[in-house]
Amino acid sequence: MLNSNTSGQVISPELRQWIVEQLRVPFTPEQILQSMRSSGWQEAVAQAALASTLANLQAQTTLPGTVNQAGVPVPRASIDDAPLYLDAGDKQVAVLQVMTQPHLVVFGGLLSDDECATLIEAARPRMARSLTVINQTGGEEVHADRTSNGMFFRLGENDVVAKLEARIARLLNWPLANGEDLQVLHYQPGAEYKPHYDYFDPNEPGTPTILKRGGQRVATVIVYLGEPEKGGGTTFPNVNLVVAPKRGNAVFFSYDKPHPSTLSLHGGAPVIAGEKWIATKWLREGIFI
Repeated sequence: MLNSNTSGQVISPELRQWIVEQLRVPFTPEQILQSMRSSGWQEAVAQAALASTLANLQAQTTLPGTVNQAGVPVPRASIDDAPLYLDAGDKQVAVLQVMTQPHLVVFGGLLSDDECATLIEAARPRMARSLTVINQTGGEEVHADRTSNGMFFRLGENDVVAKLEARIARLLNWPLANGEDLQVLHYQPGAEYKPHYDYFDPNEPGTPTILKRGGQRVATVIVYLGEPEKGGGTTFPNVNLVVAPKRGNAVFFSYDKPHPSTLSLHGGAPVIAGEKWIATKWLREGIFI
């Protein structure tokens, strides 16, 4: 580990090069941050060094063994003129927060309280332990990093699902057919989803099988259906951001390549008190089949 100078820590070219070398190993960004903390780097300096280095790599092919380094078109909200509200078709949705790196928008009031309650009650009888994708095979499995229960609604399965999917398609200017089935997740106290990426790792042998169903994932929308009393925020460790799980609101973020430089690492923080319900919509490059 490149030693820190605790009396005056700076983000030097040598530090940036060390981060690039760790990514080549490959270590994940969160592992690199932990190594920097252990070596005496201040949290703010470590976060800034990692974020800026990843941003510099975004349009490059520096890391070996990766593919699709050129960015692809991704869903995008019409926020260039800084609107306070966006037209979702059948309602106006507030723009509460915007980031450029990662490309992220927090929407206010995407669903009403009644719509949230309807989705929860429709999902409740069908809940089962959540699975994660097995990148090596393209299958799914129970994983210790994900301790929620979940289920899927088919495209347009009921009126609220159809309205939500139509609003997302309009807000993000992305074809409705390019969305995966809507997943509802339930987190009880202590349940969490450790930081992860939603895109499919192009270096894993199972990825070509997964991509046959509509190409890469290029964006995620997380809609908060039920508020916990404490905890349960959506975390973005590489940019030191936590989005509070406020009922009816949603966080959208996109990633134009399957690469850590998109800064799309995110997780579901443990629920401390109460219960959290969310709905997740993943968007693909092409039609999801």
